[in-house]
Amino acid sequence: MEKKLYFPYIGQRILKTSAAVFLCLVFYYFRGYRGETMSAEAAITAIICMQPYVHDTGEYALTRIAGTLIGAAWGFLFLLIVPSFPSITGIPLYALMGLGTLISLYSAVVIRKPDTSSLAAIVFICVVIVYPDVEHPLDQAFHRVLDVLVGTGIAVAVNVFRLPRAKRRDQLFFVRTKDLAWDQLSQIPSAVLFRLNYLYNDGAKICLISEHAPAFFISQMSSLHLSVPMIVMDGAGIYDAAENTYLTTFPMAPESAQWLMDQLRNMGISYFIYTVKKNRNYIYHHGTMSQEEQIVYQRMKRSPYREYLDEDTFDLRDIVYIKVIATEDKSERVWHRIKDSLPGNGLRGVLRPQAGLERGSSIYFYAEQATVQQAETQLMSTLREKEPRLKATEVFNAKGYRSERDVVRLMHRLGSQYEPLSLRFWER
Repeated sequence: MEKKLYFPYIGQRILKTSAAVFLCLVFYYFRGYRGETMSAEAAITAIICMQPYVHDTGEYALTRIAGTLIGAAWGFLFLLIVPSFPSITGIPLYALMGLGTLISLYSAVVIRKPDTSSLAAIVFICVVIVYPDVEHPLDQAFHRVLDVLVGTGIAVAVNVFRLPRAKRRDQLFFVRTKDLAWDQLSQIPSAVLFRLNYLYNDGAKICLISEHAPAFFISQMSSLHLSVPMIVMDGAGIYDAAENTYLTTFPMAPESAQWLMDQLRNMGISYFIYTVKKNRNYIYHHGTMSQEEQIVYQRMKRSPYREYLDEDTFDLRDIVYIKVIATEDKSERVWHRIKDSLPGNGLRGVLRPQAGLERGSSIYFYAEQATVQQAETQLMSTLREKEPRLKATEVFNAKGYRSERDVVRLMHRLGSQYEPLSLRFWER
């Protein structure tokens, strides 16, 4: 299959690095430098020092300055001493330059700054490489140090500078987990988790919506500082990960659950029963497990966040949803036989591919009122008790997850909606 040409977003680091190089060149332009006389050292330093985050840029800047001072100092001594021995030329001269490089590298290690060693060697070479065509060694060393300081200072200044943005802390952003990964068995990119964590820590209110039980979040998102409850089980529950509690669930009516189980038994279909009791998920199985169910069961039961039980000792009032796992053909047959009867019995159903099962599908049965829209309304009502002006915003990929680039676009859109550009500084 022919790959399509992909043009990713131009990130802030690219834009800031370009801006820093421009400012370095402008600085030397106004100092009278042109063409061959234009210094490239400052621009190179700005490129090296520019990092994604200000803290990292500061560390790189200090490293660059320390390495520069070490290399410039040894280069200055080299230019002072070597002219006293005019007979040293050619290969012996280059051997001394190699020795000076060694000394510069070793000096950085001695002062316990090994990260500066390569920079010290580079600056040393930049200072001495012009020998013997240098008349003022001190000026040569000084200008190399100045170039590095200019590039470093501009890089830090550009990275610290931020366009004025308003922070929409009065917005609750709804984001679907199916837009973040292919399925519940796929890993969410670490960069996405990092970006979400940044937004959470900055005060953004983001509600994650999952088609699955909270175990998906606990295993994949343990690093996130979730500040807003999540909508789980396709709207059948609202879960507070910070407190490990369900704020609410929308269970099936007992008579609806009983009707569904009778229908499945009459068709000879086995199924899983998902219940919530005392903030725990308890999962029961009825019937003889099919090969497809065994595959999923053996994988899922390894999770410490699920309780799989064999006996049918559950309360009908605790059933949140019922799940059928089978081949695609079998699932389709069951679905077509039962789907039209669901609304009249207070139920709704969803047919989905089963993650980790080749050519396998699952049918999820929920209470008719257990929808994502209902859960969103319930959550908004709860949060508005403390923040009456809270507004809801959905940030979705229309076609769901197709590739990692879709997640990158989603994160850009989420960030721009939370922090839009604004000239009203009081909103920052």
